[in-house]
Amino acid sequence: MLERGDFNMHEEIGTHSIIHLGGVPLHFDTLLSSWIVIGIILVLSILIRRNIKVIPGKLQVAMETIVSYLGGVADENLGTESKKYMPLILGLFLYIFIANQLGLLPTLGYIKSPTSDLNTTLGLALMVIILVQIVAIRKKGLGKYLKHFIEPYVFFLPINIIEEVAKPITLAFRLFGNIVAGEIVIVVLGMLAPYIIPSAWLLFSVFVGLIQAFIFTMLTISYLSNVLGDEH
Repeated sequence: MLERGDFNMHEEIGTHSIIHLGGVPLHFDTLLSSWIVIGIILVLSILIRRNIKVIPGKLQVAMETIVSYLGGVADENLGTESKKYMPLILGLFLYIFIANQLGLLPTLGYIKSPTSDLNTTLGLALMVIILVQIVAIRKKGLGKYLKHFIEPYVFFLPINIIEEVAKPITLAFRLFGNIVAGEIVIVVLGMLAPYIIPSAWLLFSVFVGLIQAFIFTMLTISYLSNVLGDEH
């Protein structure tokens, strides 16, 4: 059964519509919004692929700029391994950027920013950190990977473990906190001074969403670079 609060959906920042599937509670609005973001990315990809021109249009220019910039950063930090991880890097950036913007659109009911749900940001962070650990083990071997936890001295073991555990937490909360804060400010400004101030803040929130997508992606590249550093 779908559960909704007593307040307007757009003003319930941080709350979610719950459905139960096999007794497991799921955030319906987050799932729906996530699939919408994925759909947008697929449609954009198809449109750009089918309409590639020597003299590019605005959409092609925007995508080429993003790919070129992220590819350059990846090449600089990951070396010859960069092309292997570009699908992940580009996919993360596009998903997070588009997801960040959904919550800024008015009167969309269940459609909210998936990144305003801590489950989404934590899931993304865990995916990245687990991938980094797998890459580290494959590149260094299990023995050398475990050895780095006691370097430079064995009593650094607790600190190194805490550092690894803190990575997904800080990644998740940084993205989640900034997106939720932006949505709260928009609602508050909309109540205090409709139209003018919220519109200006809306433009700023688009920029913040871009920056947060950029930061998450750059940190992902940085973590991968750290484990590939011995080779590059």
